[in-house]
Amino acid sequence: MTDVLLKTATQMAQMLRDGEITSEELTQACLDRIERFDGKIHAFLFVNREGALATARQVDAARERGEELPAFAGVPIALKDNIVTRGMPTTCASKMLEGWIPPYDATVVKRVQAAMMPILGKTNMDEFAMGSTTATSAFGRTGNPWDPERIPGGSGGGSAAAVAAYMAPLALGSDTGGSIRQPGSVTGTVGAKPTYGAVSRYGLVAMASSLDQIGPVARSVADAAALQDIVGGHDPLDSTSLNDMPQSMAEAVANRGEDLSGLRIGVVKQMTGEGYERGVIDAFNAGVEALKARGAQIVEVDCTSFEYALAAYYLIMPAEASSNLARFDGVRFGLRVLPEDGPVTAERMMSATREAGFGDEVKRRIILGTHVLSAGYFDAYYGNAQKVRTLVQRDFAAAFEKVDVLATPTSPTTAFRFDDKPQDLMSMYLNDIATIPANLAGVPGVSVPVGLSDGLPVGLQVLAPARKDELMYKVASFVQDFADVEPHNPAAQW
Repeated sequence: MTDVLLKTATQMAQMLRDGEITSEELTQACLDRIERFDGKIHAFLFVNREGALATARQVDAARERGEELPAFAGVPIALKDNIVTRGMPTTCASKMLEGWIPPYDATVVKRVQAAMMPILGKTNMDEFAMGSTTATSAFGRTGNPWDPERIPGGSGGGSAAAVAAYMAPLALGSDTGGSIRQPGSVTGTVGAKPTYGAVSRYGLVAMASSLDQIGPVARSVADAAALQDIVGGHDPLDSTSLNDMPQSMAEAVANRGEDLSGLRIGVVKQMTGEGYERGVIDAFNAGVEALKARGAQIVEVDCTSFEYALAAYYLIMPAEASSNLARFDGVRFGLRVLPEDGPVTAERMMSATREAGFGDEVKRRIILGTHVLSAGYFDAYYGNAQKVRTLVQRDFAAAFEKVDVLATPTSPTTAFRFDDKPQDLMSMYLNDIATIPANLAGVPGVSVPVGLSDGLPVGLQVLAPARKDELMYKVASFVQDFADVEPHNPAAQW
């Protein structure tokens, strides 16, 4: 493998500025690696070869003319395939949108383009972001670079796998209940969910609008922080967009100081018990002890409502998904299937289209969401789930009065084999048990590699109060100092 691909995105950016490599050479190295190894991993659904190289050449020409360029100009990036990109397919890994090419760009895409970063392509995902394994994709599952027979997490397993396999130094994903952080945990990458509203959702194909959040995927905390700086900020096209976020996450990491003296870190009692693998807990505890050794005060925090967060999420999310996915009706855009026999009516065409276009998991969640929103069950299910959401928010508020940040394992298990786990819904849904509370409350969370269990990566999750993403990244950077997991990644030897 070309040595430059082992560098972090921040190091690549410095090499470009110093003239040690051109953007075209760097982009070509990424594209060559994708061509050589993506058949093994299947991280990409679309490779933007010509477009990426064209951007790289523009960067090189501008740099040769002595123009002042953005800090990460020329550093390639990959995008999850539910982020709308003009002129490139955006399928959400569903037959419903197979071949659809949007006429506009998401806000984050425009900001990536303004940063002059070549877009390598679109990454695989669970269909419409519904899943925790990237196995519900209509176009084939993605493998984990640590072991292609194991899950890369989901729904954003393609973005995490692309970064973990050194095919892309950076990627963007979306996180509704852990879809950036859980893949980060099982692939040994850094995955962050910013504060809700910190990064524009305009142009993200919505699954659950009150929970969805675009965020960075990287191999270092500094890279993730820098990418949030690039794509974050207020957007008038997104009514939930915040305009009072800190200016620089990367600066907070760079100027973090030598220790964590005076910082209070809460360990959530409900996130270390039954259901968590012993190796995961051991790696997490080692990470907590390392933070304590750097001066942090460790406090156990009791968040009783977190035990009910999973159940509440799987009522709120399907309800919102059933509403958002109603637009895929065979009329406005996407797939259209006519009934095979009988009269062709709008209702029968819509039924045939949705039957052919949606996979089993998407159908399951639409049915559940429609049910919990129905007149006879709204109060009993959806209404009560929203009450639990309020309790989760209150538990976070109470916890952050006692501590500065919270720490939990990111995922209760390491990456399991596709065929090892019982294929029941609860096994899949439980993968997000530690990540879901942050989405219900809108607070930021990041997963950072903390160690290994039986040779597979384990993630530690840092949660911070809303709008304090810079503190989250700062603490996470100390975890990464302690646990250098990346040298154990077998993909580095490919």
